[in-house]
Amino acid sequence: MNGTTTEISQRSPTSQIGYYISLFGAALILLWIGVFKFTPTEAAAIKPLVENHFLTSFVYDVMSVQAVSNTIGVIEIIIALLLIFSVKFAFLRRYAGIGMIITFLMTLSYLLTTPGVWKIVDGVPVTDFFILKDLMLLGFGLMILQKK
Repeated sequence: MNGTTTEISQRSPTSQIGYYISLFGAALILLWIGVFKFTPTEAAAIKPLVENHFLTSFVYDVMSVQAVSNTIGVIEIIIALLLIFSVKFAFLRRYAGIGMIITFLMTLSYLLTTPGVWKIVDGVPVTDFFILKDLMLLGFGLMILQKK
């Protein structure tokens, strides 16, 4: 790998289009949600997730609700920028992939640690689908980590 994305251009046009839609789509989602983390609304919304997880429950002992949310937002924005810049600098893809894997494994684990996140509606188990979308983003993170 020479630091560029020439290996992507050797694929079929459909594969290239799919890859770039996934890359820029993931970057947009991370950037948008990352910016939203700087609002009091989002800081309050993620508090039950963070405070009920065994790996993150301590953070509110050392930081405010908004500071925790801001920190998560900065991480999400950095990962989005790594994705965007990996179009030109392929070596950044590895860091973006690692960041995505850690981020989305963490957020998906909230489905198992947050009380009341699962409900039965009309006999069908449902959850907060804004977290469930992270399953696809985790898969894309694994894909870009694999790319050479």
